[in-house]
Amino acid sequence: MSLLERIQNQEIELGSLLYDEIHQVKGENERLVVELNTAYHTPEQVRKRLGEITGRSIPESTVISLPFYTDFGKHITIGERVFLNQNVTFVDLGGITIEEDVLIGPMSRIITVNHLVDPKRRRGLEVKPVVIKKGAWIGANVTILPGVTVGEGAVVAADSTVTKDVPAYTVVAGTPARSIKKIH
Repeated sequence: MSLLERIQNQEIELGSLLYDEIHQVKGENERLVVELNTAYHTPEQVRKRLGEITGRSIPESTVISLPFYTDFGKHITIGERVFLNQNVTFVDLGGITIEEDVLIGPMSRIITVNHLVDPKRRRGLEVKPVVIKKGAWIGANVTILPGVTVGEGAVVAADSTVTKDVPAYTVVAGTPARSIKKIH
């Protein structure tokens, strides 16, 4: 069973074996992310290095503007013809899936991890995946929180915070993001 399967729907306590395993992978990823962001790389080199970070092949049709940040790295899946603008951050322990033809604006953040609410256990973690469906457009400086699915063709306006699922072909804006209009 993969690490991602083992952590879904679990409360991960500080000091547990699972917590330690996560932080070991996280530590290894930090070096790779620093190497990605501290020198010039051709687009091919960027995709190759991001492939090393994720453990998955990054399609040739995908464009990543540096810097790009991820804390964990291994739970990211990126589809064809994706564009990630600069300063995008993926907190991906819970799993981030970016389907084909997605655009993500600069300084946007996709978060899949929450700390536990109980103050005595707050350093513990719970994770929920985020899925960005085909053709969605995530504007600049957007935050998408754990467990959210952004539907096919949807638009999330700049500076929004997405706390719940976005229906397909819908424009949302604000904090928390609310439906503004349907596209189709």
